[in-house]
Amino acid sequence: MNSDKLEGSWKEMKGKAQQKWGKLTDDDLDVIDGRREELIGKIQQRYGKSREEAEREVDSF
Repeated sequence: MNSDKLEGSWKEMKGKAQQKWGKLTDDDLDVIDGRREELIGKIQQRYGKSREEAEREVDSF
């Protein structure tokens, strides 16, 4: 997903993100606030994934 689209529709997508990445807390999602790089970093941190894996997941999201 492109960064502008993610940021623009974050409030709508927040619930879907929590369903997909259940280890992300509400606080995590508030901090991320639609920023692609923040989302990638949190996925890496919570799931122990490589940057490339996390980027692929975010792009397919």
